[in-house]
Amino acid sequence: MNKTVELDLGLVVAAHGRHFIVETPEGRRLICHPRGKKSDCVVGDRVRWMPVGAASDAEGVIEHIEARRNLLFRQDEWRTKSFAANLDQLMVLVAGEPMFSESQLTRALIAAESAGIPACIVLNKIDLPAAAAARERLQPYRAMGIELLELSLKARREDAMAILQPKLQGRTTLVLGPSGTGKSTLINHMVPNAAAEVGEISQALNSGRHTTTTTRWYWIDEARTSALIDSPGFQEFGMRHIEAQQLALLMPDLRAHVGECRFYNCTHRQEPGCGVRAALERGEISPARYRIYGEIHEELTQPPRW
Repeated sequence: MNKTVELDLGLVVAAHGRHFIVETPEGRRLICHPRGKKSDCVVGDRVRWMPVGAASDAEGVIEHIEARRNLLFRQDEWRTKSFAANLDQLMVLVAGEPMFSESQLTRALIAAESAGIPACIVLNKIDLPAAAAARERLQPYRAMGIELLELSLKARREDAMAILQPKLQGRTTLVLGPSGTGKSTLINHMVPNAAAEVGEISQALNSGRHTTTTTRWYWIDEARTSALIDSPGFQEFGMRHIEAQQLALLMPDLRAHVGECRFYNCTHRQEPGCGVRAALERGEISPARYRIYGEIHEELTQPPRW
């Protein structure tokens, strides 16, 4: 008999270094450590584990990671950083105050597209004056078919919940967003006991002041069918796992014109007869989006610095 069949099944709901909180199908949570020195576990993984010790609250050892449906991650020259696994959707939270980075937004959407994860954008703080400028910057994303939700988590809480709840129902959603956009407010609205859960997990993992670097899973319904995953903010979003030749195909507005290029291996930078640059000149691709494409393409074609 396969050894993994005999082991208990669990869900990774928090991770910090080599320490993981695993939840059993009955809802019990315990600390688990991976077998061996290397750990590839991330929040959202289904794992097979075995208890260590006889006590009911004993720790466990993760022996095996079940096959993933998907994995969202970023990669620079030196390391790979995974966000979460087995996602139903990515929700990118942005705002006009502080104004969001279009480069970071684009990179998150490219990573999701590459992993086969549906994505949507949530524009928060629409009650503030800067919302108009943010909405204008997001118009190209709406035009290319990416769902855009507009709300105000603080000023119009009930309306915001009415918009979000149907979108989150029955799904596992990873929420990404820079500091100040309202991610904590979103989590606290959807998960009333979120602060208590953070404290319990932090105490269990003994992560102390490093708790802000911990990715966490929150159930938002009693039936445990809908979940939010909160991931720490980030300054850089490396795309080294993307092939330069595939980049335009992962950007819907550019992808729509790739077939119009004269050369099959067109980089869409300087070749004659480029369908993408022709669409740019016609106003069908925003200059900002094309500039971001150029920046990422240049990163992907640079030789390693080590």
